[in-house]
Amino acid sequence: MKAVRLESVGNISVRDVEVPEPGPDDLLVKVEACGICGTDRHLLHGEFPSTPPVTLGHEFCGIVVKAGDAVRGIAPGARITGDPNISCGRCPQCQAGRVNLCRNLRAIGIHRDGGFAEYVLVPQKQAFEIPLALDPVHGAFCEPLACCLHGIDIAGIKTGSTVAVLGGGVIGLLTVQLARLAGATTVILSTRQASKRRLAEEVGATATVDPVATEVVEAIAGPAGLVPGGVDVVIECAGVAETVQQSTRLAKAGGTVVILGVLPQGEKVEIEPFDILFRELRVLGSFINPFVHRRAADLVASGAIEIDRLISRRVPLAEAPGIITCPAAAGEVKVLVIPSCG
Repeated sequence: MKAVRLESVGNISVRDVEVPEPGPDDLLVKVEACGICGTDRHLLHGEFPSTPPVTLGHEFCGIVVKAGDAVRGIAPGARITGDPNISCGRCPQCQAGRVNLCRNLRAIGIHRDGGFAEYVLVPQKQAFEIPLALDPVHGAFCEPLACCLHGIDIAGIKTGSTVAVLGGGVIGLLTVQLARLAGATTVILSTRQASKRRLAEEVGATATVDPVATEVVEAIAGPAGLVPGGVDVVIECAGVAETVQQSTRLAKAGGTVVILGVLPQGEKVEIEPFDILFRELRVLGSFINPFVHRRAADLVASGAIEIDRLISRRVPLAEAPGIITCPAAAGEVKVLVIPSCG
């Protein structure tokens, strides 16, 4: 079968590999769609820990074609979405219920072969069945949506909350929608690209800010800003130093900042500890998706999340290396790899 392989840092290509054989607890899944994520670019450049050589792709959906002897409850022909993050269940973090912080965490598409291939192996405990009537490309959004759900849970958004979302990529646009579903009445998104600002307003943002045309902190939290004094919750979704620095200045006294965007490993950001102390800000990290993948899959299946307008294009496996190698194109939100194409 064809697979997109990260052979080493900076070296990615489409290769012929053997179709994997499922173990007793595994499902062999024919991949229908797999999303390209910013993390894939970090992996290529050695900015996020991985174990190449490995087949990339951690946002996938597909049809079960073969099940291991010990599998129960999911049969060939079912459509599943996979939670790529496999915890050991034995380390102190797992025993404390913090499976996303597992000392032995291994992820499909990062540490073991993933969904940029014709087939992928998925342990049954990582598989979540979704309706056959669902568009399979929607199933590929379950993993990023689950990561956003965890961030929303950490943020503690309540009915009537004011929220600022920094970054207009797929994570920011999903977070806007989840913030509104959580009860926020004001959701402001900041992003440089006009097309993404328009899209944010179409999917639920009550206002948007252009950080090129205006000073973001003044525009949102300044005396004449959209929410003078700052918002209840800031969710950083861009994964860049500039927006991380803005985030604490946008929160009101007693507010919450959640870092959801993935910055390159080793990136440093200056903050003012006195400001965090004096205004008693809660500054929290949100890492992957513990115990929320089922909720994400149900949300996608319900139609409560706008997905179609977030899809920029669909490409065959052969085009994936070139897309991952280059920065995201202007206006691009989510590119989906469809192995059956081409």
